[in-house]
Amino acid sequence: MAAPSSSNRELLRFITCGSVDDGKSTLLGRLLYDAGMLPDDQIEALRRDSRRIHPESDALDFSLLMDGLDAERQQGITIDVAYRYFHSARRNFVVADCPGHEQYTRNMATGASHADLAVVLVDARKGLLVQTRRHTYICALLGIRKVILAVNKMDLVDYSRDIYESIRSAYAELAVQLGISEVSPLPVAALWGDNVGAHSLGMPWYSGSTLLELLETAEVRPMEGADFRMPVQWVNRPDQSFRGYAGTICGGRVRTGDEIVVQPGTHRARIARIVTADGDLNEAGVGQAVTLTLDREVDVSRGEVLADAARPAQEADQFAAHVIWMGDEPLLPNRGYWMKVGSRTVNARVTSIKYKVDVNTQAKLAAHRLELNEVGYCNIDLDQSIAFEAYATNPILGGFILVDRQSYATVACGMLDFSLRRATSVHWQHLDVDKRMRAQSKGQLPRCLWFTGLSGAGKSTIANLLERRLSALGCHTYLLDGDNVRHGLNRDLGFTPEARVENVRRVAEVAHLMVDAGLIVLVCVISPFRSEREFARGLFGDGEFLEVFVDTPLEECERRDPKGLYRKARAGEISNFTGIDSPYETPESPEIHLKAQGVSLEAIVDELAARVLPSAVG
Repeated sequence: MAAPSSSNRELLRFITCGSVDDGKSTLLGRLLYDAGMLPDDQIEALRRDSRRIHPESDALDFSLLMDGLDAERQQGITIDVAYRYFHSARRNFVVADCPGHEQYTRNMATGASHADLAVVLVDARKGLLVQTRRHTYICALLGIRKVILAVNKMDLVDYSRDIYESIRSAYAELAVQLGISEVSPLPVAALWGDNVGAHSLGMPWYSGSTLLELLETAEVRPMEGADFRMPVQWVNRPDQSFRGYAGTICGGRVRTGDEIVVQPGTHRARIARIVTADGDLNEAGVGQAVTLTLDREVDVSRGEVLADAARPAQEADQFAAHVIWMGDEPLLPNRGYWMKVGSRTVNARVTSIKYKVDVNTQAKLAAHRLELNEVGYCNIDLDQSIAFEAYATNPILGGFILVDRQSYATVACGMLDFSLRRATSVHWQHLDVDKRMRAQSKGQLPRCLWFTGLSGAGKSTIANLLERRLSALGCHTYLLDGDNVRHGLNRDLGFTPEARVENVRRVAEVAHLMVDAGLIVLVCVISPFRSEREFARGLFGDGEFLEVFVDTPLEECERRDPKGLYRKARAGEISNFTGIDSPYETPESPEIHLKAQGVSLEAIVDELAARVLPSAVG
């Protein structure tokens, strides 16, 4: 029977992972060579590059086919994930060659998130190493349940069957612990091609399949049996006569006439058409990019999910989730991030780290932060409900990334596990008296003036004088001073970065309630991190939040030292002191920038009152 054409061959996405120098890139290069995917001119180029880099040897360095960066070739390591497309007579493949170094674990997690199968390499001379266990754990966490265990460099241990069996047995125990259901082990010598594309003459005791055969026959099961789900990526309206909702189906199947629900929410409609570039379809399934039209006008936006009306997705705004931290700066609970899940972006906070995982032993360890490449089990809070499914059920609606709101860098990937009970037990209670009515009764527009700056900059002094001025003019005000709040609401918090994040969060939430009560609130806290000041800003409506930067140089603050704190910090009696051994991130565009040094307090208060009074007296 003739081999299927390229367009009809099934696609397998897989990764190679393992520890440093296990031979991942060499194995993949050899696999491409044995699969006949290297044209003569590329083989000749490979031969020239091999001689240039290894002048002492005539052997082809197959790793050069995958290590595409100059830095990788110079160091002989893989730094970034290298993707390669190839095919055999039976199947199409997309392979991700993942770095082995611990510092590039985040790159490996990225590659694993799109894979159906993992090829885990182990150096026969070294056995299972820390990175082998780390990568296997992350594979299991990301839902990979099929692993090919390639025990490499068998030529360097005289093709010892005993060594191979010992490694195979140890890995089988690890796989059981991690819930990996299917492991296919084989011994290989990637440099010479033993058991890669052809059976090895040096290991007659192994009669199983070659690596290429295992890849060609591995089963890939799409979620055809799942319920219909499609995140809306784009509202397609080329003219007044057509409105469709474009996206890629990530669960189940949909047919014309099926009833769907728009989530989050309860609006229902039926599918009128399933439109594709090749014409209309009667039905479509997982992985197909389609545009769906509905039989009636329904408000649908990008990021919402079209789901089976009879069996909709869950909706919640609080979750338990695994988080793989990828940021250079640590994860601090209650810091704000953007979460991207499906095609939707929402505001998110990791409210608590329940534990972090020792990836070598799977032990659960207490943690107050997550550092680069650490994995934690966390509670996450969103500012609005989303439609979701557990990652194990639907990776598209259960997988997410966290994005830093200042740098726009992706700092974490994660897997939603389940919604927290309180997410469905707590609801907003309607109140007849709202902020507008409270403000009108006071004859003012409520505001939050957020004073930030170094200790000793003059924040509290200025805010106190301003409150006196506003109060004398009949304004209803309240001053939230950082030190005063730490005597009560925040007396349980220290001065570590984690505690400072929580300190600002609590103060911001209280200020938000006071503004809702119609008050003009003056907040005086150092609030050293931009991220937390932006979180505070996000709680308020347009024009309600004014960031006031009291810009006094560190030298002047130290000279003043009204509480003796700088002296203690310099003497090492106080740690985590802002400006000394803890950073202060200056505001980039505050509404009010006060350079208080050399300016009279009266002039400063006049300037601030002028900003508040037009809206404060009505």
